[in-house]
Amino acid sequence: MATALHNLSDYDFDQVPDASNMCFGIVVAEWNPEITGALLDGAVKTLKKHGALPENIHVKTVPGSFELIYGAQQMCKNDGFDAVIVLGSVIRGETPHFDYICEGVTFGIAKLNASQNIPVVYGLLTTNDLQQAKDRSGGKLGNKGDECAVVAIKMAKF
Repeated sequence: MATALHNLSDYDFDQVPDASNMCFGIVVAEWNPEITGALLDGAVKTLKKHGALPENIHVKTVPGSFELIYGAQQMCKNDGFDAVIVLGSVIRGETPHFDYICEGVTFGIAKLNASQNIPVVYGLLTTNDLQQAKDRSGGKLGNKGDECAVVAIKMAKF
């Protein structure tokens, strides 16, 4: 569904399992920190709102979005996480770099989901401009970090 038709922070609270006995890894890109920091805040707040204990939320940073794949893979090897969330932001520029990074990260995260024993939740914003990223990281369209946290809890329970 197009994000313009759905607020990323809207969900049925009653449909989210209790996360008090779950442990989460979050890998967040340092690139576009205004956006990725807001995504991280949303994810952490939502995990806590559903019972996750602060000591069971482990955050690691990587330099950019492409490195999210490696970071997530390392967290999957930990064997202590019920789910891993990846958070990044790629904003279209003047070169094809945007296309290569977005495609590579999407493929890498999909491959991890198919090969690992825990879910890896895709939280990469791929926007045409900074305003679209702001709208999806706590702005008028909600926060993708909230959505990713809910997905992580539901998939960990799956």
